[in-house]
Amino acid sequence: MASMASSMVSFKEAAAGGSFAVNESGGKALLTAIREMAKWVDGNLADLSTLGKQQPLGSSKGAELMKPYLQNVATDKQGFITQLREFRQSLADAEEGVLAAMKNYGHMEQGIQGNFRVV
Repeated sequence: MASMASSMVSFKEAAAGGSFAVNESGGKALLTAIREMAKWVDGNLADLSTLGKQQPLGSSKGAELMKPYLQNVATDKQGFITQLREFRQSLADAEEGVLAAMKNYGHMEQGIQGNFRVV
């Protein structure tokens, strides 16, 4: 997940620097996909937060051993909830990158139009 997060930061920075452009229809399609995924993540993070709490598995020796393990699997550095939050941030970075690339396309198109004269 760390490599995807750094890739999205690089994507956003490249777009902000004008390295590439995306036309409006392509940008809208990308934004729709990104926003739908972000909406899903946002809607499920609250429900999944219960995984970060100690689960009521009972009082057997096995249950007592598993309770902290299950909690760590959800919340430690590589935990599911932690990774899902990082993924959500990468979606925000991707959205910023697409918006910047769409802006770049608009500037590029205006520049090209300036090269033509109306006769």
